[in-house]
Amino acid sequence: MQGLPTQFFATLVRKANEQIAQGHDVINLGQGNPDRPTPAHIVQSMQEAAANPLYHKYPPFSGFPFLKEAVAQRYKEDHGVDLDPETEVAILFGGKTGLIEISQILLNPGDVCLVPDPGYPDYWSGVALAGAEMAFMPLKADNNFLPDYSAIKESDLDRAKLMFINYPNNPTGATAPASFYKETVEFAQKHGIVVASDFAYGAIGFDGQKPVSFLSTPGAKEVGVEFYTLSKTYNMAGWRVGFALGNREIIRLINLMQDHYYCSLFGGIQVAATTALTAAQDCVTELRDVYENRRNALYRALASIGWNARPSQGSFFSWLPVPKGHTSTSLSDLLLQEAKVVVAPGVGFGTHGEGYVRLGLLSTESRLEEAVQRIGKLNLFE
Repeated sequence: MQGLPTQFFATLVRKANEQIAQGHDVINLGQGNPDRPTPAHIVQSMQEAAANPLYHKYPPFSGFPFLKEAVAQRYKEDHGVDLDPETEVAILFGGKTGLIEISQILLNPGDVCLVPDPGYPDYWSGVALAGAEMAFMPLKADNNFLPDYSAIKESDLDRAKLMFINYPNNPTGATAPASFYKETVEFAQKHGIVVASDFAYGAIGFDGQKPVSFLSTPGAKEVGVEFYTLSKTYNMAGWRVGFALGNREIIRLINLMQDHYYCSLFGGIQVAATTALTAAQDCVTELRDVYENRRNALYRALASIGWNARPSQGSFFSWLPVPKGHTSTSLSDLLLQEAKVVVAPGVGFGTHGEGYVRLGLLSTESRLEEAVQRIGKLNLFE
């Protein structure tokens, strides 16, 4: 337990709550919690299923076949990827669960996991629970926030068994081209490394660009799996529905581990998740447009106060450089104390996150603009 990394979001929440308790109007742009409700047709599906006695019993350990079939159908329609519902789809208690489990399944003490820096901190948690080690892959602006595989030490490659990649990226908002995934498959094949592609924001790409699925790359299933979740695509964060998709042996191992941990999701939730995946996808298009409009409003406001940054290409995050004289932590503390605006310090996502803060597009356009106006009054960018 002492070896687990500190949950830095818990600290962020505590600081924000202290300000709220003092009666301040705090604009919280620091977390990744979707702010819109789950679409009504999905909620109605759940309500109806909850009344069905069939779903009051234990579900099948690996989940109902109808949900896995719905996942395979959605991936075929959206990404042209063929998946065998029975052997290439595992149902997860949210994507986070799978991201933790895969390290426990594949890593022994002394093994190395290649981790993006900056990256989603829960990658670290799974590696810590496995007793393994991390080697960080810097994500730098001059390489479009993609890892440089040629810069990884040979000593780390020799012990590496697993690597995480994540596009659209949290926290940088960058996306990855198909050529990057081709390079990733070749790299993984050469070094015998399993790829874990975190595709949580796979539905959120901007400027007419659709995010690329790792699994759409030839050879991807031979070297890895992709993690997908309904949290972001359908505003279902609290429902805890995710999937691991791809390599049959890894899917088998995930199902085996979960046989010992769980008895699968409540059947009513599985029905509602199926509805989300198989009904008309207008709500997904609508949500992406909302985030794109919010992004555009935010960056217009940022430009007006002189805070210049590269607009995010996907996800619902913005990655902004801190002004001279500040660290990511000192800036985030200042913005909370003086502007009552919560942002996440980049260093919380890794050492290469220093020099940036992350803002979530998880408030209305007017509220985002107000946050920037408050920050502008501090005259940090003159």
